[in-house]
Amino acid sequence: MANCLAGMGFLQSVTTGVFVRHESILERLGRGRRSGIIAHLSSPSLQLRAKKLHPDAKLPRFAHGAEEDAGMDLYAVESVVLPPGGRASVGCGIALEIPPGYEGQIRPRSGLAFKHGVTLVNAPGTIDPGYRGEIRVLLINLGQDEYTVEPGERVAQLVIGTYAAAEWNWVESLDDSDRSDGGFGSTGS
Repeated sequence: MANCLAGMGFLQSVTTGVFVRHESILERLGRGRRSGIIAHLSSPSLQLRAKKLHPDAKLPRFAHGAEEDAGMDLYAVESVVLPPGGRASVGCGIALEIPPGYEGQIRPRSGLAFKHGVTLVNAPGTIDPGYRGEIRVLLINLGQDEYTVEPGERVAQLVIGTYAAAEWNWVESLDDSDRSDGGFGSTGS
């Protein structure tokens, strides 16, 4: 089936496995970027660009390689003290160029959360493809003790994912579903 869909002008997303008709994406991007987006959608390894904004900045990297890790570590370039209940924006000293059709998701590190109660205020945080400012991690200390973030410390994970270019339309009614309008707690007892 995959070969059949590929022959009909569909590309399979490396990260989600979903097939998308590449002409629709290319039409939205215009003719000038077609060769680049085809490489991004069909290549197993994205080649991304980063700008160093601080002399001690480190590139995001996989701790165990892309075959074993979904998230790349993000590193602090500044020292920040987080009192219990405190929150802070911690700079990573880098700016990223994420291609259209992709986003960066900043997620908490499980070790920081488990050992110290330090997590993200907005998890996951989203890095849009058009954003070119410094990557900053919004940390909060939910623990009982003060925590100090040190330069060079891994403070979060970055996952690169795809997203759908969706358009909404007003309608008079929606199709029925088994769940209907059952929301929060609707499957519990």
